[in-house]
Amino acid sequence: MQEIISVMKEKAAKLLAEGQVRCVLGWKRGEFFYESTPAVFESAEELEELVYDDFCGPNLAKYLIRECAKEGKILVFAKPCDTYSINALIREHRVDREKLYVVGVECAGNLDVNKIRAKGLTGLVGFEDNGDTVTVKTLYGDETFEKGELLLERCLCCKGKEHKIADETIVLNEENTKTVGADRFSEVARLEEMTADERFEYWREQLSRCIRCNACRNVCPACSCIKCVFDNDDSGIASKANTDTFEENMFHIIRAFHVTGRCTDCGECSRVCPQNIPLQLLNRKFIKDYNELYGEYVSGEDSESKPPLLTFTQEDAEPSIVKERGNC
Repeated sequence: MQEIISVMKEKAAKLLAEGQVRCVLGWKRGEFFYESTPAVFESAEELEELVYDDFCGPNLAKYLIRECAKEGKILVFAKPCDTYSINALIREHRVDREKLYVVGVECAGNLDVNKIRAKGLTGLVGFEDNGDTVTVKTLYGDETFEKGELLLERCLCCKGKEHKIADETIVLNEENTKTVGADRFSEVARLEEMTADERFEYWREQLSRCIRCNACRNVCPACSCIKCVFDNDDSGIASKANTDTFEENMFHIIRAFHVTGRCTDCGECSRVCPQNIPLQLLNRKFIKDYNELYGEYVSGEDSESKPPLLTFTQEDAEPSIVKERGNC
């Protein structure tokens, strides 16, 4: 990874020095080695803090909304999955394509610290990516695992390693351009095999853990309203914590409906949830449904095509199809 970081820093410093970009959007190290956080760099000196490794999971697309409101051009480093979200925001006129200089960077998958902890490891102090394996370093010794055991769920179901928007790309290892992913709808299919009562109980159990921290909403590129309905004091639903089980359900159901057809399946909602609620699974159910009803559509694959729920053709499914499908 050291080689690609050097290339990224050199590229960013050059564009800053030439005045081609006002700032650089990338990642810097948080308090711990497994906490890489989005950051804005405005000078070559600040770029010394730029990092790029297996824990640079945060999708940088949403941060472009704030930066595009300012003058000047932004260099943004983007993993392949991030570029879907950038395209979606361009399509919705939330970011200005003319203000972006997108540099696509290769990605070999991001690690999930929760999966590392689930292995019973504590005192985490570092890691080493060996390609197919990862060595996790702790105060009590090192342990090596197959990389696939520690990947984020979204990386196990990777949509592809192609950058859907980029002014240039940095790919130093061709192995990182190969997509090896599981069926991202397999868990959805498992839920669909349940009875309606079983599915209801499943989601009640999952959503009951919600503490309404709003992390899922705040990190989601598709949740870009200037003011969310759940922050409206006049709505009657603006309480920070859930006051009853109905509100627990409604927050996530309304949010899922809000992003239907626009969700790029980036998985940020699940990644940041402190209660480990599988929110991405809920969104994938909607994606599977509209793919079956209206034809396959991948949000963010380009910045022009409209989502299926924002268009109409005479071949569209009629309302009766919902009843006929039975498990919606």
